[in-house]
Amino acid sequence: MSRFSIHIQGWLLLLPAAVLLVAFTHYPVVATIWHSFFSTPRGNRPARFIGLENYDAMLADPVFWMSLWNNLLFALATIPLTIVIALAMALWVNGRIAGRGLLRLAYFTPTILPMIAVANIWLFFYTPDYGLLDQLRGLAGLPAFNWLGSRETALWCLMAVSVWKEAGFFMIFYLAALQQIPPDLTEAAQIEGAGRWHVFRRITFPLLMPTTLFVLVNAVINAFRVVDHVVVMTRGGPDNASTLLLFYIYETGFKFWDQGYAATLTVVLLLLLGGAALLQFLLLERRIHYR
Repeated sequence: MSRFSIHIQGWLLLLPAAVLLVAFTHYPVVATIWHSFFSTPRGNRPARFIGLENYDAMLADPVFWMSLWNNLLFALATIPLTIVIALAMALWVNGRIAGRGLLRLAYFTPTILPMIAVANIWLFFYTPDYGLLDQLRGLAGLPAFNWLGSRETALWCLMAVSVWKEAGFFMIFYLAALQQIPPDLTEAAQIEGAGRWHVFRRITFPLLMPTTLFVLVNAVINAFRVVDHVVVMTRGGPDNASTLLLFYIYETGFKFWDQGYAATLTVVLLLLLGGAALLQFLLLERRIHYR
């Protein structure tokens, strides 16, 4: 087989994946950027080119800035906590403990539940007077509290739901990576007198860095695509205290039917995710040990 035929065969094998990537990723991104420079069509009035007017309106929109701040706070709070809990659970269930299989199943169960079901479960926890949290507060003699109806706690309640659901998912990746580490490395370090913390810091964690990069990229994406349990639990309230960026885009595009402005907000979201992914690869690539 000639070299040209090998190249043709390789491109033909890539063609189905390339078509899907272009059709469902690249084209929507380009179309979104293009539509952000146009007004929203209304009835018999077609869309018209308005340049940067949507972006000017976005910069003057207080709800946009609040949703952006809420989402940044959401990401900064949930991503490190989720990764730390996932790694701790993976280290725990990777050891030789009784009931290891059941423990792994218990940790992973929240991941397989639909987001709507998860949101309704946690709604029961947060319900004033009757919810689990208020029942525990009642045992301590504390009054009932509206967890989802308070500006100070609504967003943090959503964070707890997100961490609870995603930690088990990331645990699976860490568990698979831990099982690929040769036990000879740990045994050699222990023979030399290294303690558990030293083994983890010098051997285990460096070898887990490729998995950590993968988990971190996915955790950032997940933190900025939260919309399901916002719709079910708070609808962005009270007073936009729990409005996240994707939820605001959803409401703008499908509730208020302002497609041009929704496209503008989506461009900002794409820039945030792209910049965050690029920053992660630039900062972590040198610290990753591949075997």
